[in-house]
Amino acid sequence: MLTRRLFATAAIAGVAALTGLAGTASTALAQSKELVYLTPGLDLAFWRYLSKGIENVAAEGGYTYQALDSGNNAQTQLKNAKDAIARGVAGIIISPTDSSTAPAVLDLAKQANIPVVIADIGTDSGDYVSFIISDNYQGANGVGKALAEAMKAAGKEDGSVGIVGISQARLNGQARTKGFKDALTEAGITKEAGLQQMQTYTADETFKFTQDMTTANPDMKGMFIQTDGPTLGALQAIKSARLTGEVLVAGFDGVPEFVPLLQSGELVVSGMQQPYLMGQESARAMLAHLDGKTPEKEILVPIKIVTSKNIEQELPVIKETVFANEM
Repeated sequence: MLTRRLFATAAIAGVAALTGLAGTASTALAQSKELVYLTPGLDLAFWRYLSKGIENVAAEGGYTYQALDSGNNAQTQLKNAKDAIARGVAGIIISPTDSSTAPAVLDLAKQANIPVVIADIGTDSGDYVSFIISDNYQGANGVGKALAEAMKAAGKEDGSVGIVGISQARLNGQARTKGFKDALTEAGITKEAGLQQMQTYTADETFKFTQDMTTANPDMKGMFIQTDGPTLGALQAIKSARLTGEVLVAGFDGVPEFVPLLQSGELVVSGMQQPYLMGQESARAMLAHLDGKTPEKEILVPIKIVTSKNIEQELPVIKETVFANEM
């Protein structure tokens, strides 16, 4: 609660410091043809693919476009928002650093009469045009079911399962954890090897988490990594420990490197959000609003449960909607 108040205070102070900001932005809004995307970090493939989807629709609609990287830092996110507002952009699309930091940006934009669309993660409060989100609970539940099936087929259902999660301060992180755990409970797999939360969202970070988990839990037979790049770190740690095939790995989201890993079975399953499609839907909602229309308040984009069994069937679609044609 204190954090939220601090961000709200910072947001108000930022508006006060920018004299006449709301009036300037309102005037500029009529002429502006620029969309800005505030992203947690373009070093993560998911956000890069989502950004490309926004850019695609923005260009088709005659808008210029810029992505501003927050470096997974809430203060940088707030600064980027202030910079965009000061320029009087037509609209802001944001994937917040976490759900508790989004209200500060939404408050700033509201005072400047600049519309905001939220692309993934969510917000604890505030006004926005539309929220584009994947069904994270159902996606993670599907991942859990596929991993449980694989563990049972390999005779590993008595082992424990570890989770390396995205921030549990994010609504989507909470949904992924619950969806996955519910699937395991339903399958009768109840031993837990703990949950580690990502801070830097890198493969190196998850490599270390995986080392620690396998050492502390010699009975661990399954893992769920809640986003793509870090999944590669987990697989590398398992390979280094000569545990390939002993600890079954489930991922989330997707990078092109996942394709051969799924084909070989080294990666059991990944719940692939469709970030390029999510970016397109985010931009379409914004352009509809700017055109005087009313987009849906929440737009749900399905998650594809891609396994070693169906990867060939799903590949033609996910090349575009998941990988943004980068493979």
